[in-house]
Amino acid sequence: MTEYNEEIDAIGLKCPMPILKCKKGLNSLEINQILKIKTTDKSAKKDFEAFCRNTGHDLISYETENEVTTFYIKKN
Repeated sequence: MTEYNEEIDAIGLKCPMPILKCKKGLNSLEINQILKIKTTDKSAKKDFEAFCRNTGHDLISYETENEVTTFYIKKN
């Protein structure tokens, strides 16, 4: 299990809401802190990969269990 500094529940939300909640969560963190965000959005993997690529944050890992995908993103 990855350690994290803040957790956001975006379960049941559709694009672009998980990304917007992620951005808001990352804004509240300091550099090198980690955000955990859970979502059921089917396009979340490609959305979070693109978001991290475009913003410079690190997508550390993700895992899917029972249709819920959990992402760990490090703020840079």
